[in-house]
Order: sequence, then C-alpha cells, then structure tokens
Amino acid sequence: MLQSHAKVAWRNLLKNKSFSLINIAGLATGMVVALLIGLWIRDELTFDKHHDNYNRIVAVMQHQTYNGETGTQTSNPYLLGSEIRDKFGSDFKYVVMSSWEGDHILAHNDNAIIQTGNFYEPDFPEMITLKMLRGTRAGLKDPGSILLSASTARALFGDTDPINQLMKIDNRLDVKVTGVYEDLPKNSSFAKLNFMAPWELYLSSQPWIKEMENPWRANFTQTYAQLADNADLEKVSAKIKDVKLHKIRANETYSKPVVFLHPMSKWHLYADWENGINTGGRIQFVWLFGVIGVFVLLLACINFMNLSTARSEKRAKEVGIRKAVGSNRGQLIAQFFHESLLLTAIGFAIALLLVQLSLPFFNEVADKKLSIPFSHPLFWLAGIVIMLFTGLVAGSYPALYLSSFQPVKVLKGTFRAGRFAAIPRKALVVIQFTVSVILIIGTIVVFRQIHHAQSRPIAYSREGLISVPITTQKLKQDFPVLRTELLNAGLVSEASYSSSSTTELDAINNGYTWNGMLPGTQGNFGAINITHDYGKTIHWEILSGRDFSRDYPTDSSGMILNETAVKFMGLKNPVGEIVKVDGKPFHVIGVVKDMVMESPYKPVFRSVFTLDYDNGNVITARLNPRKPTAEILPRIEEIFKRYNPGVPFSYKFVDETYGYKFDAEQRIGKLSSFFAVLAIFISCLGLFGMASFMAEQRVKEIGVRKVLGASVFNLWRLMTKDFMLLVLIALLIAVPVAYYFMSNWLAHYEYRTEISWWIIAVTCIGAMGIALVTVSYQSIKAALMNPVKSLKSE
Repeated sequence: MLQSHAKVAWRNLLKNKSFSLINIAGLATGMVVALLIGLWIRDELTFDKHHDNYNRIVAVMQHQTYNGETGTQTSNPYLLGSEIRDKFGSDFKYVVMSSWEGDHILAHNDNAIIQTGNFYEPDFPEMITLKMLRGTRAGLKDPGSILLSASTARALFGDTDPINQLMKIDNRLDVKVTGVYEDLPKNSSFAKLNFMAPWELYLSSQPWIKEMENPWRANFTQTYAQLADNADLEKVSAKIKDVKLHKIRANETYSKPVVFLHPMSKWHLYADWENGINTGGRIQFVWLFGVIGVFVLLLACINFMNLSTARSEKRAKEVGIRKAVGSNRGQLIAQFFHESLLLTAIGFAIALLLVQLSLPFFNEVADKKLSIPFSHPLFWLAGIVIMLFTGLVAGSYPALYLSSFQPVKVLKGTFRAGRFAAIPRKALVVIQFTVSVILIIGTIVVFRQIHHAQSRPIAYSREGLISVPITTQKLKQDFPVLRTELLNAGLVSEASYSSSSTTELDAINNGYTWNGMLPGTQGNFGAINITHDYGKTIHWEILSGRDFSRDYPTDSSGMILNETAVKFMGLKNPVGEIVKVDGKPFHVIGVVKDMVMESPYKPVFRSVFTLDYDNGNVITARLNPRKPTAEILPRIEEIFKRYNPGVPFSYKFVDETYGYKFDAEQRIGKLSSFFAVLAIFISCLGLFGMASFMAEQRVKEIGVRKVLGASVFNLWRLMTKDFMLLVLIALLIAVPVAYYFMSNWLAHYEYRTEISWWIIAVTCIGAMGIALVTVSYQSIKAALMNPVKSLKSE
C-alpha cells in the first residue's frame, strides 16, 4: 500500500511539473526560514550552557535608588566579595571578585599584542569549568601568574610551549604563564576573555584602591558566585540584600542599596532593568523571530493548500474512480498526505542545501557562528519534526477536502466545486499577504527608528576624531610633549585626554551639593575628568560662560556642567555658582550643550567636567582635515611608538565607535528585512500559481470574450480584480495590527520616531504593486492567447 501511494504521488508530481515546482519552492523557502531561525534561537537559548555549573552560577548585583528612581547595576564595592564569604559562606561554593573586562598589552620579548582580558580571584576558572589544554585551573593562585586562551598563546609564543614562560601585562606587570585554556565559545558571556590574571595582582597594581577613604561607596568591580548545592537562590538573595547597607555610613544611606543575585540563565536574555524591575531583554527577539519562523512556514503550507484545492475539479474524477473501485476515505486521505510529504521531503533537502550556502551571510548579519549540526541526532529529529509538521499541515486541508467528493456526482459529470468552495482559498491568500505586510511595515519602522537615532544631534563633531587608549603610565606622563609634536607636525588640529571617551560615560559619582539643593535630592552625576584642550578637540558647544583655559589658574577648581545637570540643579544663572564635591568647592565656569555619550535612544545623563591630568584613560585627537587620513595615521603611529615603545598603536575612529551603538537594532532590522523578503516571495509564488491555474480554467471564457470584442485591458482587469481585492482586504487587516505592535515596540525607546503615514502608504502601494505584477503576467499571457486555439475543440 505504501509503495503504491509513493508511486502515485511521484507520478502526480511529474505530471504537474509547474505546480509541483511552485509548491517545492514555497515549502523549501519556508523551511529555510524555519531552519535559520531555529539555529539562531538554539544559539540564544544555549547561551552559557556549556559551563557545567550553569544552573548554580550567579552575578551579585545591586539596586540603588536616587530621587525616587531605582537603577540596577552589576558594579560593586571591591570589599563585597569578602564580606559575603565571611558572613554567608555556607550558602556559596565560590565567591569571586573581578575587575572589568578590557584591552591590555601582552608582551613576550619583542612580540606585543593587544588582547581583551580580566583579573579574577583564583576560584573563577573552577567556577566556570574552564577547559584547560595545558596547566591547571589552579594557575591563578600564584599572584604573578596568567592564563592564556589557546589563540592568544599561539599569537605570543607560536609553536613554543608557553607554560612557565615569562611575559608582561601593560609593560609593567611581570607574570608567568601557568595555563592555556580552550577559547571560549561565542555564545558565552566570557567569549572575549583571551587572558585571565590574578585579582591580587590587580589590587597591588592599583594602590589607590586600598587607600580609599570610604571603600564601600565606590562601585568599580564585579562579583560572581556559585551557590552551594543545597542553597536556594531566592532565599540566599533575600539573606544578602542588606549586606552593603549595613557597611555604608549613616549619612550615605540615601542610595538605599539592595544587593541581589541574578542567575547565569538570565544574564543574556533577561538583562534589561527598569526602576528595579527586570523587563526582559533579548528574549523579546527570541519570541519575535520564533513567531516569524512559524508564520513564514505556514505561508508555505498555505500555498500548498491553495494550489491543491484549486485543482480540485481536475482531481475529482480520480477520486470518484478510486472510490468506485473500493477505496475508502481513509486510504484517499493517506494518498494525499503521501503527496504532501513527498513534496515536503524534496523541499527539506533543498532547504538544507540553501541553509548551508546562506549561513556565511546569515552569520555576518546576526553576528553569530552558527553551523548545521549534521552529526547531532537532535538536529535530525528536529528536522524530521519540521518536515512532518509542514507536510501534515500543508496536506491536511487538501486531503480532507478532496477525499470528501461524492463518486456518483463526479462520474455523472454533475460535480461542481460550488460558489463557496473558493472562500477558504481566498481567506488563506488574505492571511498570507497580511503576514507579509506586517513584516514589511515592521522592518521599515525598525530602520526608521535607527535612522532617527543616527540623525540625533550629538552636540560635538565626530568627523576626523580618533581615540587612543592610554595603556601605560609613561604615555600619560609624556602626553604634553607628544601633543606638541603632533601639532607641530601638522598631523592633528588638537589633542587631549579624558577619563571617559566621547562615546561612553564610565563614572557616575555622588556627593555633589549646591546652593538651593532641595531636601531629599541626591547629587548623582556623570563625572568626566578632562584636560584643557578637550572642548577644542571635540568641538563641543558652549551655551554660557567659557571653556577651560590655561590663562585662568583657578580653573583647577572649575567645573563645566551640561544642560541636563543645570536643569536638575534648578540653577537659573549657573555660571559663578559653587558646587561642592564631597565638601570640596568648585565654581561653575561654563555650560555646554548636552552631548550624547551613552545610548542614542535615551535622554542625556546629567554630567560634570573637571580638570584632572592624573586620571586620563583615553587620548582623543582630531586629524588634520587638510591632509589625507592614509598619510597621517602612519606618521601618528610612528610618534606614539617613540613615546610608548614596545606597545602596539591602537586607535578607533569615534564615528565607528558611535556606530556600534546601533548594532543590535541594525541586526534585527536586517534579519527582519531578510525574512520579510522571503515571506513576500512565498506569498507571490502562491499568487502566481493561483493566477496561472485560474487562467487555465478560464481559457475558453477568455477566448469567447475576445471573439465578442473584449480588449486585452478588459480581460486583464477581469482576471486581476479578484486578486487585488484580496490584497486590499489583507492591507486593511495588516495596517492596524502592525501599527499596534510597532507602537508598543517603539515605546521601549525614550528617544523614538513616529510611525508616519508615508510608511503605511509606501508599504500598501508596494504590496499592491508586487501582487499586481505577479498576477498580471499570467493575466496578460492568457488575454493575448489566440482564441482560435482555445475554441477549436468546441
């Protein structure tokens, strides 16, 4: 029986080549989308799961409340780890303090490279179950040690065994290689860690840490932990919530710190916080693309249903004869399901090939390292499930519909599909275009929001601006001479350094007070230390007062505020006002326009700028616009290497760094547009097939109308009006649905665009145009046919 069904299915496939081709193309495209999205979702959901202790690892975080608003952060005081170990040690297996991940110079003899790494307490490698290739996880117990990733070890030592080799970090910390570990996978929170060094080494290299007057006030480290096997996360989190509150001074309790545990299982997908409440994060994209994948696959299934049921009159005699010779309805249903499963199997094979070919492009767009896990049994199980789901869904309606024909009517020639038989097909066409139009509108809105944020005035000039990290104390000490040489050589128009780059706000401090400060207000500001020429380098906009100047020695205790800071303080005439920082008075000399230093989608944070030549982290320079960049940069590198020998010259263009802030939205937009194009392609395939079949069915009618004088235009209008009405209905449904969902999406951004009327108009006109072109080909082809050929059999 199965063999017979397979033969009949294969013969029908070959007999109706054009319809089979359309069905296979649609099903293959739908499964390509489903497979790509499935691989992407799998990568998102398995983030960090390769760590053996995934279910027990947590990040120690804190909520702090200022002026009625609660902020959530991962940074903590550096004593928090030891305090938790001492007081709640039985609830944890490991508690680990760390610095922040950053770029450092690693040097061995004359070979120096810049790599991303971090400083950790010794238990960290054990906690994340680091896969060691050489040495042991206990390597960080030696304060003068370092663990290297396999790729970093190769870059520094080549084929030489790196174990026990001596090297330097940032040209000043002598360390010995005690281990080499396997590079961490891309879907790990620690994927960029190319080296790990001891926490004690970090503390000893930063003497200011232990010299702090109030170590519980400064939040500049991270804390990770692994819960004890019998510990409950919620209960332990409740136990430690006041651990910081009990250590800070009574007059500083205004921040109301609440310490809590955030499990590793939520780091990646649930990283967004609003007013102390977890509001999700990337999980919304997982749901979004999951829904898109299901809908696009259903679009392909709808094509199969439509084309199969549209050909019902052609299959009616076959059904009638089979029933007359004894086939029951169950056997007929099985036969039609075999046909759909055969087409789906062929489509799945083609889909696998297309996915393999498109993965390089998809990985680049999605910033992933996805691959088809051919050797994994679960992949094939999932593939079979997708194939069966597609085949059964696509074949269900045709099987039930075609098998219901009555053989007496069919064989008498009195069978007609009926006036209402086309309604389900029309409804499915409407669903197809509704989904496609929603995807198109959504994609346009995403790109519109990105463009809106990119066009936002940032109050300084990024053109020709580069940033160079200060990786050694020598570079900071020699900066005045280096700046002079760069200026004299005509390579830059100005240069300065600061504690934060123009695209980041690295420090937020409190302890600010001023005249007229309202009771209960906490002075919490972004703090940026700069040199005299910072404003001239970045071309910021002075709104009142003046910039820092070497002509005024008192500027060492001067301060410049941004607009938001002035509004927050309630200062009507800020220039000349006294602002105290931890009791030390500063006089306001100027106000600058709000600069966008953090997210371009959020309001600018209140910030203050003060002079400080000791705490610079990044050099900012503006290239000479009158000279070619390709000529300038090698000469700048030469000068930097002279003042900072043995250190690779590393720089970034500020406009590129600023552009990274749009990465997430741009990737979502590109992926959405990719899926929207495939969705409209599938819908048009179905429309093309339906138009082709309708033209075939009405060939004699068209011939008669031509003989009676109908023009090509009249025939084209007759053939297309029904299809265009369906597309119009789809637009009427899709527009309000898309508007509702995209309005909710935009609500997540404080600085956002509007859904303009032209977005709706362009989408509607585009959808109607694409549908019209698709249908018109078959309509005009039928209208141009010689009526003699279509009527000669009469």
